[in-house]
Amino acid sequence: MKMSGIQIVVEALKKELVDTVFCYPGGTSDNVVNQLTEADIRFVMYCHEQGAAHAADGYARATGKPGIVFSTSGPGSTSLVTGIATAYMDSVPMVIFTGHGMSANSVNDAYKDVDVFSITLPITKHSTVVESVSDLPRTIREAFHLATTGRCGPVLIDLPIHVQMDIGIFRYPKNIYMRGYNPVYNCHPGQVNKVAKVLAQANKPVIYAGGGIIYSGAHEELRQFAEKFSIPVTTTLMGLSGFPTGHPLALGMLGMHGTYWANMAVNEADVIIAAGARFDDRVTGRKSDFAKDATIIHVDIDPAEIGKNVRADIPIVGDIKQVLTQLLKKPGPENTEPWLAKINEWRRCAPMRYCQDADGEICPQFVIEQIYEQTEGKALITTEVGQHQMWTAQYYKFNKPRSFASSGGLGTMGYGFPASIGVQLGCPDDVVFCIAGDGSFQMNIRELATAVKYCLPVKVAIINNQHLGLVRQWQEMFFHSRYSSVVLQKGSPDFVKLAEAYGALGLRAQKPSEVIPVLQKALSTPGPVVIDFRVKTGENVFPMVPPNCPINEMVTTAK
Repeated sequence: MKMSGIQIVVEALKKELVDTVFCYPGGTSDNVVNQLTEADIRFVMYCHEQGAAHAADGYARATGKPGIVFSTSGPGSTSLVTGIATAYMDSVPMVIFTGHGMSANSVNDAYKDVDVFSITLPITKHSTVVESVSDLPRTIREAFHLATTGRCGPVLIDLPIHVQMDIGIFRYPKNIYMRGYNPVYNCHPGQVNKVAKVLAQANKPVIYAGGGIIYSGAHEELRQFAEKFSIPVTTTLMGLSGFPTGHPLALGMLGMHGTYWANMAVNEADVIIAAGARFDDRVTGRKSDFAKDATIIHVDIDPAEIGKNVRADIPIVGDIKQVLTQLLKKPGPENTEPWLAKINEWRRCAPMRYCQDADGEICPQFVIEQIYEQTEGKALITTEVGQHQMWTAQYYKFNKPRSFASSGGLGTMGYGFPASIGVQLGCPDDVVFCIAGDGSFQMNIRELATAVKYCLPVKVAIINNQHLGLVRQWQEMFFHSRYSSVVLQKGSPDFVKLAEAYGALGLRAQKPSEVIPVLQKALSTPGPVVIDFRVKTGENVFPMVPPNCPINEMVTTAK
């Protein structure tokens, strides 16, 4: 069929079964936006392009489908950069369409003319400029293929205005072949046999699971594998929800703010199976001391990650779901009971703890535990970045996959709230909670207008300690309590009044006895709710591995 470039884009989205598009309109995207209104595709307008990008990211993490973003040229495109980088660092599938007023080859300082292709090359899986309408169907098909296969990630398509308006033939490719791009899903059987031999002799094995478990849909295979051979499982921040937190074999998160027993187990393990994880610095601590006595088995679909940060004694390139399926057929450790007993002793000696005085200030950990209790553990959780993010990882029990979305690799403050809106749009029947800090929430607070406009029942729990909490903690611990630019008492808004100004419900809890009632009120309210929890100001996140220390050298309590 002959049609305009704009029509080709919309028809391609239909072929890809896209049901939701996140956007902020503008001169070079208006044509597509107008065409979308006539299609059976939900069009969600945000207050800012960064919010739209984070929403598409949250939608993708919660549903497993790629998030789709449209923006105009110039500042519309550059405002997406933080959201694109966030998705890239956490391997989130997204397809981003940016408008362009001129041909990409023009260099004439035209209005809103910016080279978004070059800007985004380092933070996308692929970035391209469409120069001819005849290339458009294939380019879009390739973009979806790239975004959703292998190690997922964001792909950007820059659409000059002439390509949008030109007439072309719509032939959408069924099959895609891209020279040089052929992700390996099927692992090498010889490597699987090597792993089986090592595991059969292991006395202190540990599974270290990352976000790849969730993206590959391998959560059930991981559970079966861990249970069959009684191997304890620790997860990264991105791996939370990939293995049930309440499972007897769950060690919780490892690393800088991981549990004491998870870090000790990794430090003393004789075999570590790293599944879909990348050994980032927050996990390993001082790399030269990381798991020195362990045989490290690294399974990843991205060969570039294997051996990049930590040696891999047995590398396996492939899809973790298939690898675990093969390993389930092989022999494993004969008896890990002594090892599990030792780990349980570490649990007993240094449990996760805090002290909530009934008549004292609210502890942030108590708020997060009550969110879990009041939602019966069924909520989908997003977070901003900071202390509240780490407390959520430590104290909320994630027992189903894709129930947690947070910026791990980039650490983007301002991510959680717009992402929660994307999660709610993708999962309309679920309770969605954004756990935020009073600093992070203000970075994209304007998206309250979006939640109200679309009547989305997102609940926001602000852990309000009137500080940039994690920065304050570092200044307290490593800079002799010389506090600089972290106090937020002056200049912070009244969050209750601000929520009401946007048309949402605002609630506040200032005493422990008020926490449960306000949560119940929020959950019974059909629209968006913002809860201002005035928590203990000086509470710190423990355990903590200080910078440049091995992960077994943890600060477990305040001095």
